[in-house]
Amino acid sequence: MSWDVLLLRLPHDFTSVQQIPNDYNPAPIGSQHDVVAAITQAVPDCDLSDPTWGELLGPTWSMELHIGSEDPVDSIMLHIRGSGDDALTSVFRLAGALSCEAFDCAEGAPIAPGQTSGWHAFQQFRDRVSDNSQ
Repeated sequence: MSWDVLLLRLPHDFTSVQQIPNDYNPAPIGSQHDVVAAITQAVPDCDLSDPTWGELLGPTWSMELHIGSEDPVDSIMLHIRGSGDDALTSVFRLAGALSCEAFDCAEGAPIAPGQTSGWHAFQQFRDRVSDNSQ
């Protein structure tokens, strides 16, 4: 189970998915080559031996970066597991390097730096579900 965060170009003034027009088509993030280069510069520890699917490991969390094989790259899905608010540092470092917004797929809203509610809600849900399955 992962907390999923989508990196993509969105209007800067929206606060929820309902505000995005149905016909909105986000600008591409960049070419596959440029995106991989930006990720490598932003988070040098990211394993991009497969340029379509990266992996970043933190002290108490892991993050998979689903970049995909489309060129240009339209979005990147982050699958984050574990705990620790320092995972968000990498999320925002990536978003900044790619000039993207970080979008919490569970809450249907953008994530602002310092905002941990979605990440904490995911961890509480995961812990509750895993405790009940034993």
